[in-house]
Amino acid sequence: MKKRTKIIIVAVMIVLLGVTGYLNIALNNSVTETPTSSNTTVTYFAAYRQDRETQRDQMLMYYEAIATSATATAEEIASATAAKEALIAQMDTEVTVEDLIKGLGFNDCVIAIAPNKVTILIDSANITDQQNAQIISISESYLGLGIENIDVIPVV
Repeated sequence: MKKRTKIIIVAVMIVLLGVTGYLNIALNNSVTETPTSSNTTVTYFAAYRQDRETQRDQMLMYYEAIATSATATAEEIASATAAKEALIAQMDTEVTVEDLIKGLGFNDCVIAIAPNKVTILIDSANITDQQNAQIISISESYLGLGIENIDVIPVV
């Protein structure tokens, strides 16, 4: 290659590097900052749901494998089928309660149901007493648990 061609290529590369740097600075200054707490909570709720769904899918596959196993006894098949149906019912209840709570005006929420306890995580910096009472009322009617077994936690 000729010396002149090499010089032109190097010059063009330097100009492109300068333009890239200028655009990087200009675009970074024009981007508005979004509140990190909102992004964090949205990410938290999405991650929680994804983890819960993954765990549930594994449990459903496990129950299905037992129910269709050629070596499983009738009692094991009945137990696996009952557990699968109970898990599906719990999933339906969770979605219903979460949707009803979101209907109260909250951006997002997730619930974690244990046999005798439910924890409700709300995407809100604070919850008024009236909102807390509404959330507990919904939870009591759909989950059949008493107020002492329901925890409502705001997540910032």
